[in-house]
Parts: sequence; C-alpha cells; structure tokens
Amino acid sequence: MSTTTAAAAELAVQAKEAALRSEGYWAGVWKRLRRDPVTIVCASILLIMLLVIVFAPFVAPHDPYQGSMIRRLRPIGTDNHLLGTDELGRDMLTRLIYGGRLSWFMGIVPVFLAFLIGTTLGVLAGFAGGRVNMLIMRVTDVFYAFPSVLLAVAISGALGAGIVNAILALTLVFVPQIIRVAESVTTGVRNLDFVEAARASGASGFTIVRVHVLGNVLGPIFVYATSLISVCMILASGLSFLGLGTRPPEPEWGLMLNTLRTAIYVQPWVAVLPGACIFVTSICFNLVSDGLRQAMDVKG
Repeated sequence: MSTTTAAAAELAVQAKEAALRSEGYWAGVWKRLRRDPVTIVCASILLIMLLVIVFAPFVAPHDPYQGSMIRRLRPIGTDNHLLGTDELGRDMLTRLIYGGRLSWFMGIVPVFLAFLIGTTLGVLAGFAGGRVNMLIMRVTDVFYAFPSVLLAVAISGALGAGIVNAILALTLVFVPQIIRVAESVTTGVRNLDFVEAARASGASGFTIVRVHVLGNVLGPIFVYATSLISVCMILASGLSFLGLGTRPPEPEWGLMLNTLRTAIYVQPWVAVLPGACIFVTSICFNLVSDGLRQAMDVKG
C-alpha cells in the first residue's frame, strides 16, 4: 500500500512539473509578477501616467502655453487651478501633464536606441571574441572613464541645446553600459552545449546568434535596459534644468524645475511639483525593473 501511495505521489509530482513546463517560460514570469504587489502597484501607476499623458488634450483642463500675469504663482487648491499656477500664470496641472510627454519621451527613446545599438555590438563582441571583442570593449572602456552625468553634459554642450541633441547625448551615454552587459551574457552562452551542437551541425554564425543566442541573452539585457529608464529620465531632466535640453516655452519637468526655482520661497509646494513627478516616475520604473528581474529569474 505504501509503495502504491509513493508511486502515486511521484506521478503527481511529475504531472505537476510537466504542467509547469507546458505553461511556457513567459507564462511563469507573468504568474510570478502577479504575486508581487509592489510591482503591480508601480506598474499600475506608470500605466495611469502613460494614459494621462497620451490623452493630454482630453484630460488637461487648460492650454499649457496660455498664461496671465494676474494669476501667476497661485497656491495649490486655487479655484479653476487645482495645482496652482507657475511663474507666468500657466496652469500647473496642465503643464505637468504635457510635461510628462517630453520627460517620458526623453527617458525612453535614448534607452531604446542604446538597447538596439548596445545589444548588437555587445552580442557581436561576445560571440566573435578575439580582436573584434578587444576593439569594441576597449572603445567601451574609454566611455566608462567618464561619469554618466559629466559625459552627458559634455556631449550635449558640444552639440548644442535641443531635444534631438539631448537624446543623442543620452544614447551615447547608455550604449557602453548595455554593450558591457550584452557582451558578458553572450560570452557565458556561446560555449554552452546547445551552441556547440549547432556549430558542429554546420549552422552559420548568424543562424546560431539569431536562433540560439539571442533567445537566451535578450531577457537579461532587456531587464537591465528597463532599469536605465529612470536614470535616463533624471539625466534628461538635469540637461533641461541646465538649459541643454528642452527649450522654453515647451513644458518639461526638468525645465519647469529651472523656471520655478526662483519661486521656491514664494510658493514652495508649487515649485516642487515637477521634482515630485520625476521622483515618483523614477522610483516606479526602478521597482518595476526589480520585480521583472526577479520574475525572470527561474531560480527565484
């Protein structure tokens, strides 16, 4: 009887493991994500913010560029101006909503471009090895010799103020970081048994990379790239604060901090609103990235 019970238990365990394998990897990732309340809450906040800034023309109560010197620096809770007004009498809630568009754009686009470029160069360096690896990684080390903030300011200052130049500067800052991660994970994968088997079967290098390598390295690289979005958003806001990014009168959270810095002693709560938006957004992106990394870790 005990032998039958043990056999039944063993069959149940095997059936459960087979069911888990049949779900697929990403189904397991989604299941682990749903069990993480912090990640779900932060992702929900980011989703709400994204919907608000996408549908800004329908959500914002006022024109983001229309001001009035009579209504300048009104406090939070003023009639018809829920979050007060800025130094030119423009509605703060409207400016924050429209400012989120540029802040998110300048936070995501450079990371996306760096992900494409850095992944390509990093996988090439990790898979090819030899002189190709040495050339790519030594150039990458040159960029690593400078702090990210200093490098972004130097490149943006050399190129001149503007959104396009700021995006280009931020992209160049993050490409070396993604190259190093991509090269590291690719080096760990290229000598595994399934890659060696594909190479022994006569598959070309491009086929091996496309079919066998990318599927195993894109996940870690993507998770790392998502963790850079918050950093990129802060750097972009810093460039706008220094006058090297967005130009007035465009609404952008970093630029709004710059223009409102003189009002810190008059309406401090109004002046810190753009900084609060940057803080909440960056924290949510960081926590979502951490949750995604833990969910994609099969050992966890």
